[in-house]
Amino acid sequence: MKRPSYVTDKALKTFIKNALEEDIQDGDHSTLSTIPEDLEQSAKLLVKQNCILAGVELAEIIFKTFDKNLKIETFIQDGTPCKVGDVALIVTGSARSILSTERFVLNCMQRMSGIATLTHEWDSRLVGTKTKLLDTRKTTPNFRMCEKWAVAIGGGTNHRYGLYDMIMLKDNHIDYNGSITNAVKMAKEYVKKTKKKLKIEVETRNLKEVQEAINAKVDRIMLDNMDVKTMKEAVQMINGSCESEASGGITRDMLKEIASTGVTYISVGALTHSAENIDLSLKAVK
Repeated sequence: MKRPSYVTDKALKTFIKNALEEDIQDGDHSTLSTIPEDLEQSAKLLVKQNCILAGVELAEIIFKTFDKNLKIETFIQDGTPCKVGDVALIVTGSARSILSTERFVLNCMQRMSGIATLTHEWDSRLVGTKTKLLDTRKTTPNFRMCEKWAVAIGGGTNHRYGLYDMIMLKDNHIDYNGSITNAVKMAKEYVKKTKKKLKIEVETRNLKEVQEAINAKVDRIMLDNMDVKTMKEAVQMINGSCESEASGGITRDMLKEIASTGVTYISVGALTHSAENIDLSLKAVK
């Protein structure tokens, strides 16, 4: 699949550089002390748990960044359903390079595959509806790029990437500011003054706040921790004047019912903060 726009060469270079520095520093001494410099070997990336595989492209980039002479033969692409025993890729070249990057590659792929698998499971429940599944900013610091990339691989839709690419006025913004009306007014003035192309979303907690947000003419209204009946009323009030987003306390079993209210999006923090890692390993080819 095509990389999301936030997965840039620059971002990947920085991420990989920092991760390698964290892990290796002045040397992988276990490998340097036991593996001859000129020894060449191969290793296969083995799938040990049924999943939606993610992080294959990232693994290729990690291997090649560390050692441009490594050769990678890829058999399974990102987003592919895999079963136990499948071999995703084989890497061949310097045994030292393979060993020094092994855990870094596996950490990324196991985490990303877990997120992609969970996202796929949730998203499949929305098939046949017009509602899209969103992730959130509930991500691991310095690993957000990979986690959101995994959501996209799993079939989900990325929400804003960070604090800089959308204005989202949440409950604390509203409470600190005084009202939705005034907060939105100030946000619009800020957008005009800075000449930034930023959509404005407002979090609402009840139907009164929904109406206030509608009157303020925002781009999206979040319906936070509302029951399905209230959500349905809110969507009817909004009546297509802007996008709507259901959020808070959402479980897999609720997805279809929430989608039936007509909301544009359902955002779920669990996609990134509660996904379990998938069991993968890098095994020497004998």
